[in-house]
Amino acid sequence: MTYKLFKMAFTLLLILFLSMSVNAQVYKFSGGPSGGTFQYYASAISTLAKKDADMRVLASSSGGAIENIRLVDANKSSFAVTYSGNVWQALNGKLTNDDKKYEKIKAVAYLYGAPAQLVVKQKSGIDNPKQLADKRVGVGNAGSGAAANSELFFKQIGIWDKMSRENLGYRQAADAFNNNQIDAFWVFVGYPNASIIEAALQSDIKLLDTYNAGEEAGLFKDYPYLSKVTIPANTYKGQDTEVNTFQDAAIWVASSEVSADAVYKLLSTVYSDAGLKHMVEVHKSAKAMSVAGGNKGIVTPLHPGAEKFWKEKGILK
Repeated sequence: MTYKLFKMAFTLLLILFLSMSVNAQVYKFSGGPSGGTFQYYASAISTLAKKDADMRVLASSSGGAIENIRLVDANKSSFAVTYSGNVWQALNGKLTNDDKKYEKIKAVAYLYGAPAQLVVKQKSGIDNPKQLADKRVGVGNAGSGAAANSELFFKQIGIWDKMSRENLGYRQAADAFNNNQIDAFWVFVGYPNASIIEAALQSDIKLLDTYNAGEEAGLFKDYPYLSKVTIPANTYKGQDTEVNTFQDAAIWVASSEVSADAVYKLLSTVYSDAGLKHMVEVHKSAKAMSVAGGNKGIVTPLHPGAEKFWKEKGILK
């Protein structure tokens, strides 16, 4: 091949490569803080997208559920994990100190139940969440669903302004708890949670019943998307009895600007037998994922691609 022909061939290949790079759609999938359950899901779905759907989906860390809602609504993220209740609040202009209505965020699928888990030390003498009124409490990362739901709960039972609140991520909270820098910490995620496991290895812990306190305060009448759940005995070291609490649904959401075809294709990959197997391998809480339960806990409009998928599966009429 002459130099001239080689140069022409190289130029054509370069143009083709650049064209493919420019036209290839890249989707950002916002998870949550490093080490959190949201981030596991974002990473797992991103892996499946590349491996089985030929889609470029990049997992990205974030502050958590509330930040994810804003990112997706602004189309700064294509997909995210968040809480069903927070999406309902966002759609209706009821987020804390934020009356904007976020209408571009659409539900895709149910992922797992996220229960409130409130941790104290066994020797603390604290048996009821109301006893935390004058205590130091880790309430979750600023901008996270954990923080938003802790505020919801503690305001409802009347002690939010009486506690010394610390905006700490789960791992930071576990470290501070074990170092006696805080008296309790709040986790709002699937169980077993790694941070509580870590805390239980170094301290004798106790999980508080948040359901009864919430019921007495009318929490579930005001926020009907919250439901009762029981954490089994021995989920954590030293926790020898079951504990009643409440949960929201962790869901997968998408921007309304993402095409219906893209959402449908990714859903088809994730909710295949191989896809669901992979999700469980990444995080045990994904055992809650199923085609039959794909719309569980969702109380806001679905993305058109998700609507098409769930209708084909017979979940929607």
